[in-house]
Amino acid sequence: MHNHTVTLKSPLPYHAPSSHPIFSPPLNLRHFVSPLSPPKTGGSIYHNPVFICKGIQLSVPCHGSASLGPSNGNGAAVHDWKVRSVGIANIDVATLGNLCVDIVLNVPKLPPRSREARFAYMQELSKFPPDKKYWEAGGNCNMAIAAARLGLHCATIGHVGDEIYGQFLLDVLSEERIDMVGMSEDGDIVDSSSASYETLLCWVLVDPLQRHGFCSRADFCKEPAFSWMSRLSGKVKMAIKQSKILFCNGYGFDELSPALIMLALDYAVEVGTSVFFDPGPRGKSLLTGTPEERQALIHLLKMSDVLLLTSDEAESLTGIGNPVLAGQELLKNGIRTKWVIVKMGSRGSILVTMSSISCAPAFKVNVIDTVGCGDSFVAAIAFGYIHNLPLVNTLAIANAVGAATAMGCGAGRNVATLEKVIELMRASNINEEDEFWNELVKDLDTEEITFLSKMVLNGRNNQVNHVALQKVVSELLLKLDNRLEGKVAS
Repeated sequence: MHNHTVTLKSPLPYHAPSSHPIFSPPLNLRHFVSPLSPPKTGGSIYHNPVFICKGIQLSVPCHGSASLGPSNGNGAAVHDWKVRSVGIANIDVATLGNLCVDIVLNVPKLPPRSREARFAYMQELSKFPPDKKYWEAGGNCNMAIAAARLGLHCATIGHVGDEIYGQFLLDVLSEERIDMVGMSEDGDIVDSSSASYETLLCWVLVDPLQRHGFCSRADFCKEPAFSWMSRLSGKVKMAIKQSKILFCNGYGFDELSPALIMLALDYAVEVGTSVFFDPGPRGKSLLTGTPEERQALIHLLKMSDVLLLTSDEAESLTGIGNPVLAGQELLKNGIRTKWVIVKMGSRGSILVTMSSISCAPAFKVNVIDTVGCGDSFVAAIAFGYIHNLPLVNTLAIANAVGAATAMGCGAGRNVATLEKVIELMRASNINEEDEFWNELVKDLDTEEITFLSKMVLNGRNNQVNHVALQKVVSELLLKLDNRLEGKVAS
């Protein structure tokens, strides 16, 4: 076996963030109202299997329009798929694209900074595939695995090749009881032996300081890795139609064309499937990318039911530093947006709707690795959304699942288990920073602010409704313990 020890420190040149956020100065976003007719894309193929480096990504933990719909009385909305007449939604969550195999390597030294040197370095690295023990399911597999472990029925929609990496990914998904829906069809114009058909690999490189670098051949492609796919097959449409939630993230643009992503979004809207969108670090480059990328980004921001962003990402898209106000701005500019959720790392998270703000401090844990924490967080938000949990309960379980993943090493099959989440919630140790939270919500013109507190003396204080952590944990444990018993019985 060949031991390769390489790492990445800084990203390769991204499109620089625009000095004008996507909503500042205000754009005439009504121009982008769905359904869109995305431009036809050709079946051009990029054959060169080259690699580039994506830089360090750290996960850190607001809503929309008048389309919120009826409430169930606990702050959660009754969702369209509950009453849709097009058939039974028997898949809880389907993910779109971003399926890859992570090759996780410890490295002593950062590679050269120049683009050409990094390219040569990645080519050298790829000559000798590491032992299988370094492989892990990555990308949207993280979210799907975390959701499946919470008891949700999940499916991944995307492409994997016919080689050993593709088979590995299929085996992992099968072991986790996750369905795989392939996007490629016999009519797609591509040579199955070419690099552009192969399963996407992501080199996850970790240096002695535990800094992470992410590298993939998609980073050097002039077009998305699977740009030869230009339409939604019947089986993909069926999977979307049968799903309660379709999850998309910014890294999907590394694989799928903006036109194809918009087709999936518009079809989900048409059949009543809720759309979750997390732009992630790619949001910045999409903001200043091609006209097609920018149009697709705006379309997703406007037409998604739930937006999930870090506080930095929310600021980059709105130009507003306060995460609550940034969330409200995204809601105001949305058409279907119901929730905007802002992740603030060790401080916790907030969920903004048109009429309320919910705040939940993070759980205190010994952080080992942040990779996969954001994906795990999204999975638990989907759990709360599907089960119509009170909003602060949804944030609490999301914070717990994200924190439980941070206690392990790596993502994929290393994301939080249900047992670990329950253990963490029973400990009920949250990171309260009253001064920070009070400053965040002061002087806000909002009907209701709900705050998760370890100690509650008088409940409501002015417009702030303090909810006891122990009460929320008890309610969540009742639901999770039942799932754990069912898992043991099966």
